[in-house]
Amino acid sequence: MSNMAVLEGVLERITYANEENGYTVARVDTGRGAGDLLTVVGALLGAQVGESLRMEGRWSSHSQYGKQFTVENYTTVLPATVQGIRRYLGSGLIKGIGPVMADRITTHFGVETLDIIENEPKRLVEVPGLGPKRTKMIAAAWEEQKAIKEVMVFLQGVGVSTSIAVRIYKKYADASISVVRNQPYRLAADVWGIGFLTADRIAQAVGIPHDSPERVRAGLQYALSQSSDQGHCYLPEERLIADGVKLLQVDTGLVIECLAELAADPEGVVREKVPSPEGGEPVTAVYLVPFHRAELSLAGQVRRLLRTEEDRMPAFQDVDWTKALAWLATRTGASLAPEQEEAVRLALSRKVAVLTGGPGCGKSFTVRSIVELARAKKAKVVLAAPTGRAAKRLAELTGAEASTVHRLLELKPGGDAAYDRDRPLDADLVVVDEASMLDLLLANKLVKAVAPGAHLLLVGDVDQLPSVGAGEVLRDLLAEGGPVPAVRLTRIFRQAQQSGVVTNAHRINEGKPPLTDGLSDFFLFVEDETEEAGKLAVDVAARRIPAKFGLDARRDVQVLAPMHRGPAGAGRLNELLQQAVTPGRPDLPEKRFGGRVFRVGDKVTQIRNNYDKGENGVFNGTVGVVTGLDLDEQKLTVHTDEDEEIGYDFDELDELAHAYAMTIHRSQGSEYPAVVVPVTTGAWMMLQRNLLYTAVTRAKKLVVLVGSRKAIGQAVRTVSAGRRCTALDFRLRGGSGEDFA
Repeated sequence: MSNMAVLEGVLERITYANEENGYTVARVDTGRGAGDLLTVVGALLGAQVGESLRMEGRWSSHSQYGKQFTVENYTTVLPATVQGIRRYLGSGLIKGIGPVMADRITTHFGVETLDIIENEPKRLVEVPGLGPKRTKMIAAAWEEQKAIKEVMVFLQGVGVSTSIAVRIYKKYADASISVVRNQPYRLAADVWGIGFLTADRIAQAVGIPHDSPERVRAGLQYALSQSSDQGHCYLPEERLIADGVKLLQVDTGLVIECLAELAADPEGVVREKVPSPEGGEPVTAVYLVPFHRAELSLAGQVRRLLRTEEDRMPAFQDVDWTKALAWLATRTGASLAPEQEEAVRLALSRKVAVLTGGPGCGKSFTVRSIVELARAKKAKVVLAAPTGRAAKRLAELTGAEASTVHRLLELKPGGDAAYDRDRPLDADLVVVDEASMLDLLLANKLVKAVAPGAHLLLVGDVDQLPSVGAGEVLRDLLAEGGPVPAVRLTRIFRQAQQSGVVTNAHRINEGKPPLTDGLSDFFLFVEDETEEAGKLAVDVAARRIPAKFGLDARRDVQVLAPMHRGPAGAGRLNELLQQAVTPGRPDLPEKRFGGRVFRVGDKVTQIRNNYDKGENGVFNGTVGVVTGLDLDEQKLTVHTDEDEEIGYDFDELDELAHAYAMTIHRSQGSEYPAVVVPVTTGAWMMLQRNLLYTAVTRAKKLVVLVGSRKAIGQAVRTVSAGRRCTALDFRLRGGSGEDFA
């Protein structure tokens, strides 16, 4: 310890910060004059630009960066000079004070400024331009900053990132340190962004034993919630135990014991025998409680709707279909194909029905026909889709209002819906488009809100990727031997046959490689090297398509990548596309957060469900454009594709990701004029038929594939491995765990 040194200085700028572990590279002014700044590295978690730091650590020399100081720990010292105070306050540390206001306050109060804010904040109204409201806000922000600082100092030794420390404080306020010290595993359940692994690291630091039952139970629940992120509603017990042993590095016996304790807890897990997803012997399924409840509830509601004697559209029970369809043809100017007629009859005469089929097979025209006929009989029709874009498209198609499912149900903070079984929707016919995107939890909320006697029509393409959330609802509803009547449209209409996009989507779905020669709307740029393919995809999206087709690079062109990571992954492509489409400018404000930079004009997407934002929540996959960035108020504004202005505090920016490029999974339910898809051998494990099919079917006018023929061949040949673990189809047929007792 003898070579520990102490360094004091003002933090001038942070050049790199790893949000995960708090490792920071920064420049400090040690007051030696001549504008000399020194590089310091280490866990400077929570340190703000403008703060005076007292750092303990060691000197070292870096081959590239020269002399630098490695920080072992630090404390903040409030600045003592007017210049230091001005810099400190103007750094964005306190919401409501930017550089201009910091200048005014320090000019007025001088070296006493911080003392005034701390002890006599009411006096801030003496400063020109500061009213009582702003003064109050500054005082509150100062107090919160102090409290957060305390939590951060405590968390510093545990390696928790700044943004997570802020979130812990927002969740528990003054109880933060107590929760972290005594119940660290609560964090994984309560605080978004903290998984089991972070909570486990904290628990270890506060001395919770490796084999503590509390740790094992939390680990098992984490393994189940991880599997729900991969689409599973449950895990077979044997697989969960094996995952638990691997994750926790403890004895199998202890895992089995703790799983039994969880199963005995009404809020823990549910164990039940269900058929194996792969066929063969039944398995013991282990569910997190919300997924078990939702599966039982959804199956029960669907069967109840199908069985009810009531009918809110009785006119269609004895209608003269020949006459009705002839009238319809005069209204729409075209007659229906036989399978479309069957779909129209089903939707209007049965209480629950499913309509599926690929692009160009007339799903949209069939839906429009159903809505026209229902309206002609004065039925109340309600239209919805899982995303804002899909809802807009449905509205354009039918000429009626359509909303997102979330808005339709009026979801409230916490996720409860205003409409449910006790207060159903006032609708005779509910039509939901892009139903392949409905996950188990949302589908359950939706079906609960359908009134007895009303008709529900789910429309979607079952060959696309399943929902981002858990379950395979559309596929389970279409399962053989199930109670829900369905029509699958297979005939491609003549005008759609002219489209390379439609033709190739069907070829891919049939396991044939796409045709890429001589088409005006479907191209392949061959580039075998993954990194070069990524760069070429960016050039195609940002420069070539806008120049050749007159499309807007930000609004009309979407890059869709098979995966997030890698040189041709969505993460890297977003950086390159942002440089090309919304480059930084000296006159343009920007906010650096973690490894990302946000600017006005950026295309962004929400990456978690947040029920507390907007009118009815903002949901995973919502896309928008950054329209405002206020460095003083520390707020960023996004205009979403649902025409809503949503504000984000700077400490919430980890809910947003750039969306110039996105993974194909995230693009479900959206449609874009042009789609660019890097298909490279670097994404080998992800290349599957339904992935490429989903990407191609997102395009309205134009598809450009960039990559290798080998990778495209792999994607076309590979049928998605293994079904998701769900028992909805079994429950729809009336099955229960007692069948195996």
